[in-house]
Amino acid sequence: MNQIVIGIIGIILGAGISWLIMNYLVKSNSKKIIEDAQKEAETIKKNKLLEVKEKFISMKADLEKQVSARNSKIQSQEAKLKQRELSINQRYEDVQKKKGEIDIIRENLENQLKVIEKKKQEMDNVHKIEIERLEALSGLSADEAKERLAQSLKEEAQTSAAAYINEVMEEAKMTANKEAKKIVVQSIQRIATETAIENAITVFHIESDEIKGRIIGREGRNIRALEAATGIEIIVDDTPEAIILSGFDPVRREVARLALHQLVQDGRIHPARIEEIVNKVRKQVEEEIIETGKRTTIDLGIHGLHPDLIRMIGRMKYRSSYGQNLLQHSRETANLCAIMAAELGLNPKKAKRAGLLHDIGKVPDDEPELPHAIFGMKLAEKYKEKPDIVNAIGAHHDEIEMTSLLAPIVQVCDAISGARPGARREIVEAYIKRLNDLEQLALSYPGVVKTYAIQAGRELRVIVGADRINDIETESLSNEIAKKIQDEMTYPGQVKITVIRETRAVAFAK
Repeated sequence: MNQIVIGIIGIILGAGISWLIMNYLVKSNSKKIIEDAQKEAETIKKNKLLEVKEKFISMKADLEKQVSARNSKIQSQEAKLKQRELSINQRYEDVQKKKGEIDIIRENLENQLKVIEKKKQEMDNVHKIEIERLEALSGLSADEAKERLAQSLKEEAQTSAAAYINEVMEEAKMTANKEAKKIVVQSIQRIATETAIENAITVFHIESDEIKGRIIGREGRNIRALEAATGIEIIVDDTPEAIILSGFDPVRREVARLALHQLVQDGRIHPARIEEIVNKVRKQVEEEIIETGKRTTIDLGIHGLHPDLIRMIGRMKYRSSYGQNLLQHSRETANLCAIMAAELGLNPKKAKRAGLLHDIGKVPDDEPELPHAIFGMKLAEKYKEKPDIVNAIGAHHDEIEMTSLLAPIVQVCDAISGARPGARREIVEAYIKRLNDLEQLALSYPGVVKTYAIQAGRELRVIVGADRINDIETESLSNEIAKKIQDEMTYPGQVKITVIRETRAVAFAK
């Protein structure tokens, strides 16, 4: 037990000694660490102070540089301001100097104006005295003299205006004629013209003269049956290998020709057979007419036509007008109308339609008493064609007033294709009356001695007295006559007015 207590005491004593030793060691180490830390802190402090001093010195140098730059800039601006102030002072002095000069000039001008005003009053007095003297010498008052002067100036202005108007009109005519000729020539050049000459007879060729007897038949019964069935006169004479079919209806002549051709090929020629063949051929021709009309409209690109109008177009193939096949003429007119309308910026399709239908009144089923243009207009109106196309059909021979731009195009293209003058539409009495009216109209002007209408009324020669009208007034007279003819008369194409003034000196040597 004691040993245990001694052992425990020994352990406790050993532990206490160890603790004391350790405590001593810790205290001595802490003191050393503290000393080292203080030394290191002093070193860091010295280093930081050095860095702060260096930074302060650097910032101070930078600040001094900025202050120096600002000072130099301020000095520069001060120098500029001083220079500007000197310049402004100089300008102010110049302005003051000029103001003084202007005041002097103004004073001089006022003095001069006073002198001028005084001289003007003197001139007015002199002018008044001179006017009174002139009035006394001439026997005219100032107002009368002014009126005469104004009249003289007015006449001179009218003369100059007439000359100027004449020049402008001549230039306009030259330009208009040039452009119109250009359009017409282009239209003619772009259309190929073919002419088919037809007349009132058709020649039917046969292989031998023996067939003539068979066509005539016993006691002429075959030829009489053929003439009755076709409505065509059949002439069988001494012409070798030919029979002449005579008639004014080309459709009937074509029916008779085709019927004869089939009868001769078949060989059976007798009245019953003739009637059968003629009826059959008539139906074939009618179908061909409709087919021709349809083909024509398709070729020209025209759609929406009434079937009766298409049939009439097909009938044009068997009709001639002034030696020209009517269908070919209408096709040419349609193409020309389309070309000319395109040149003028109009609708070419409508123009082509109007050109194709313009002579539709020449192929009616019956014979109307109306002119073909008016009858064609009524047909087009009946079959619901548009108003401008209807007007173009009715007005292409000047029988009604033109109300659309298509009408003159159709008229011009009809004349180009038909190659016939517009005067051909007039009867003799109307033609003579128009010439007399032209001459009488020109004779109504003062100074006109004689008038002559020449070139079928396309030119009017006006002879004036040389002692009544001068050269300048002749130009004005020609313009006045032209305007009056244009306003009061109806005529195809244009009328050229030529005013002739001449002076003749006649002497006789005896």
